[in-house]
Amino acid sequence: MRLSHGRLDLALLLFLACQSIGWGAERPAEPLPPHRAEPVPMLHVTDLFRPHNDPDDHWDLACAYSLAHQGHAELQGILIDYPNPAWHDDPDVLAVAQMNYLTGRAVPAVVGSPQRLDAHEARLPEHAADVAGIRAFLDLLRRAPRPVVISILGSCRDVAIAAQLEPHLFAKKCAAVYLNAGSGTRDLAKAARLEYNVALDPVSYGALFRLPCPVYWMPCFEEVPGPGVDLQVAPYGTFYRFRQDAILPHLSGRVQNFFAYMYRHGNTLGPQSPPPVAQTNWLQYLVGPPETELLVRQGRLDRNMWCTGGFLHAVGLTVTVDGQIVPLAEAKNPLYTFEPIRVECQPSGVTHWTPDTKSTDRFIFRVLDPERYAAAMTTAMRTLLKTLP
Repeated sequence: MRLSHGRLDLALLLFLACQSIGWGAERPAEPLPPHRAEPVPMLHVTDLFRPHNDPDDHWDLACAYSLAHQGHAELQGILIDYPNPAWHDDPDVLAVAQMNYLTGRAVPAVVGSPQRLDAHEARLPEHAADVAGIRAFLDLLRRAPRPVVISILGSCRDVAIAAQLEPHLFAKKCAAVYLNAGSGTRDLAKAARLEYNVALDPVSYGALFRLPCPVYWMPCFEEVPGPGVDLQVAPYGTFYRFRQDAILPHLSGRVQNFFAYMYRHGNTLGPQSPPPVAQTNWLQYLVGPPETELLVRQGRLDRNMWCTGGFLHAVGLTVTVDGQIVPLAEAKNPLYTFEPIRVECQPSGVTHWTPDTKSTDRFIFRVLDPERYAAAMTTAMRTLLKTLP
């Protein structure tokens, strides 16, 4: 344990207590349904930072790698948002390196553009380096063996710029975009309160609804939290919450270390003074002994999540109301679905949508059983992450 000598006795007692509830004990993984003959090529677009802005991005990264490890997905690459300089964080390539090591992969990670799209002018970033990551992303899309699923978990900027650079490539090689952003309300006044990912770049968000490929829209909330509106599960929102010790103790020791390494570097939710320089011994930490006290402390905290259902749907899986992961075609009691819609988005980021049973390329996420949604999604994510070595 990475604890001082003066805390050794306390740490030992804590460790023994934790063993009784499963901390540090690797449990057999529950296999997912058999994967397809060919895994689904996937590009993962994320605001994955260190120090983290929100730990949900690391949980999502682990989910994507778990699907790849099980043979359901073939991760082609990871595109990380350009960070806000005021927050003193950086793209978390260390987390990608850890997941690559755990699963025996060599998934490349590139960094997106610092410049927003202009609402009135098709203008790209001036400096070549600022668009180099996007061009690398396009090259990954071009070289993929089959049409690719793109999951967007942060800003919409980089995919919007990529589509502006090569729209014909998107029409040919993009199987679908899973867009985790926005609010699912049909009340335009409520829709005017922009969700975080939309507010990062509203013009880019709107541009994604005009892509020449299917878009599976996953609003983060039905109504964005604000005065008088709390975080809550709702039919047209992907949000759910779980207590972290419902999952963390069930994971392998190295996956626990993956999360502990992220948590020990702190949290930035806005401008602040620069944090201490983070340690870079990402491999030694990953394969070392667990930092049990830190994991127990974090386990008592709740974690907000949004994107889990989209990862599973993208590879032909879904979740039942009791939390089982099953093939999409065999689901008799699914927890959620995607409904066909017609949708428009203003440059301001305000969306307006209506049901459209004839739509074949625009869909919205809908929770079918809000009462059981959070518990079932927690069970499903635990099943998924337990498959990581």
